[in-house]
Amino acid sequence: MHGTIQPVARLIEAFARLPGIGPKTAQRLTFFLLRAPSQVSEELAEALVEMKGNVIFCSTCFNITSEDPCTVCRDPQRDRGLVCVVEEPLDVLALDRTRGYHGLYHVLHGALSPIEGIGPDDLKIAPLIARVREGSITEVILATNPNVEGDTTAQYLVQLLRPLGVGVSRIARGLPVGGDLEYADEVTLAQALENRRAI
Repeated sequence: MHGTIQPVARLIEAFARLPGIGPKTAQRLTFFLLRAPSQVSEELAEALVEMKGNVIFCSTCFNITSEDPCTVCRDPQRDRGLVCVVEEPLDVLALDRTRGYHGLYHVLHGALSPIEGIGPDDLKIAPLIARVREGSITEVILATNPNVEGDTTAQYLVQLLRPLGVGVSRIARGLPVGGDLEYADEVTLAQALENRRAI
C-alpha cells in the first residue's frame, strides 16, 4: 500500500485477509469506515472483541456456543441416537431452521481437500468416531456439502463408520451440486433431510 497512511493500509490488509474479500472490496470497506461516524467503527470493533472473547466451540459437537456444552447438546428433547455431520457451524443453523431435524450435530470445521492440504487430522473426525464408539448413536447422517470435497469427506467417513455397526445415511440431493448448505432455502433442506438414503 505505497503512499497510504499506515493505519488505513493496515485495515485494508486486514479486510483483504477475510474470505471472499478482494483488494478493491477491502479498500471500499476501509474508506466507508473512514467516512462513517466514529460510532460505526466502535460498534464493529466491540462486536469483534465480544465475539472473540465470548464465543467458544462446544466440546461435544464443535458448534459455536457461548457455553459448553451447547444448547443443542444439552437439550433433553433431542434424539440422542441421531447425529448429523456438517462442515461448518452455519450449516447447523441452516438445518435447524427447517424444524424437521431433532437429533444432535457434529461440526467437522471443513472438508477434505488434498489440493488445499486439508487432511483428516485437520478436521474434527477423530472426536466423531469417539462419539460413535461410546455406543448411544444409532445413525449418522452425512450432510456435507454436495460438491467434490463434501462427497470425498462423506465417502471417507463411510469407510470409518461402517465397521462400527452404526447406520450411515447421506442427505438426499435436492441441494444444488456445488452449492453450500447455508445458502439453501428451508424447504429444500427439509426435503434433503427427509429423503436421506443409506450408503
